[in-house]
Amino acid sequence: MNKPLRRIAIFCGLLVLALLIRDNWLQYVRADELNSHKYNRRVQIERYAYERGNIIVDGKPITGSAETNDTDFKYKRTYVDGPMWAPVTGYASQAFDANQIEKLEDGVLTGNSDQLFFDRTMAMFTGDQKRGGNVVTTLSGAAQKAAYKGLGSKKGAVAAIDPKTGKILALASTPSYDPSSFAGYAGKDEKAWNALEKDKEKPKLNRALREVYPPGSTFKVVTAAAALEHGEIDDINAATDTPEPYILPNTRTPMVNHANGCKNASLMKALEVSCNSVFAKLGDQVGRDKMLETAQKFGFNNPEIDTPVRAAASVYNKTMNRSSNALSSIGQFDTATTPLQMAMVAAAIANDGKLMKPYMIDQLESPNLDVIKKNEPEEMSRPLSQKNAQLLQQMMENVVESPSGTGGKAKIDGATVGGKTGTAQHGENNSKRPYAWFISYAKTDSGSPVAVAVVVEDSSGVSRDDITGGGLAGPIARDVMQAVLESKK
Repeated sequence: MNKPLRRIAIFCGLLVLALLIRDNWLQYVRADELNSHKYNRRVQIERYAYERGNIIVDGKPITGSAETNDTDFKYKRTYVDGPMWAPVTGYASQAFDANQIEKLEDGVLTGNSDQLFFDRTMAMFTGDQKRGGNVVTTLSGAAQKAAYKGLGSKKGAVAAIDPKTGKILALASTPSYDPSSFAGYAGKDEKAWNALEKDKEKPKLNRALREVYPPGSTFKVVTAAAALEHGEIDDINAATDTPEPYILPNTRTPMVNHANGCKNASLMKALEVSCNSVFAKLGDQVGRDKMLETAQKFGFNNPEIDTPVRAAASVYNKTMNRSSNALSSIGQFDTATTPLQMAMVAAAIANDGKLMKPYMIDQLESPNLDVIKKNEPEEMSRPLSQKNAQLLQQMMENVVESPSGTGGKAKIDGATVGGKTGTAQHGENNSKRPYAWFISYAKTDSGSPVAVAVVVEDSSGVSRDDITGGGLAGPIARDVMQAVLESKK
């Protein structure tokens, strides 16, 4: 072979080699990336080529699939009581992708998961149409309905947990949206999506998991737990050395009480009527670092609480000064929390000091209903001892049972209820309407099957002076707890 032909042959060989390398790079190294790329329309088409598996509550599907006339997308997602369940399911849209459980468990729901390889292979031999698997949740339909109905036209959220297992029983957020309204690819679906995107009330925001609020006086149970755990209090009925007024450390600013009888009040009395001075002073006595230690055992500052939908991190400041720590100890300054986090606080106390990891997927099922994955309860931490948890239970139950307690509207006949109210100021110079909080648990002789956190962010038609945790949020928590108790009978 002469020299020019040899050069051409070598050059062509290099081109073929480069083509092979590139082809293998695309097919193997970048395959997953390209298959899931947002601009790969074939992924979306394939996702809706078959009936999607369902999300299950109480043994019944809260989702479905409807056949369409579209040339690309054969099926689209449908929802039962979509606005009520949207904070749980998320959405699956032909045009706008998916989120929450619909996104996180997309492989099982579409039937494309490696866990369903055997089912897909068998379908090839039998000629059966490909089907998706199911996601079975831990949710209680009765509890979710009570939460959603209780919130009504109010802006807010509810989270309810089984303290013994960590199973999420309810997760409601209002205002909400209907995922069915933009599940397709038609013009009306785009209009519905754009309207939601522009809505200042943020109906697509999952307030139970993804919004953080100042917890107000509900945080006082965390401060009480820290005081008990770190030895600042050993007798919850003994008088505390709390002056009236109490001056915040290193300032001339008096701590304002909205209750009477706070001077030297015992821890029991201080929680009953919600004395700011007692808990601000206790927080200072415990100190920032030990307050931080207790808060973090409850879940604060943890950016990886997955349900499997990831919750926003609740915050207890790690670097604040003494006066700010005192304010944070009553749930103000920059202490911020999700409703889920405060339900976890109530659940840990109800469960004698053991905090279970919250989760809302019980199991994953194949199309023929075989269980392919089962989630089991998992301990997350021990924020406080059994003894101190039981002391806190006495205090929270007194908040509900005492005639002068702030949580009387949460009482349930035939059950023992422990609770704590909170009214959190916010906005510059507290100019905005306060948030109304209530955290609680209910128990019977069989144990404590439910802990709840409710926050009402804004309640139209209610005067500012009437916005209280006990008045607005307490009845919602009561109805959710009652729904769970009745479902256990």
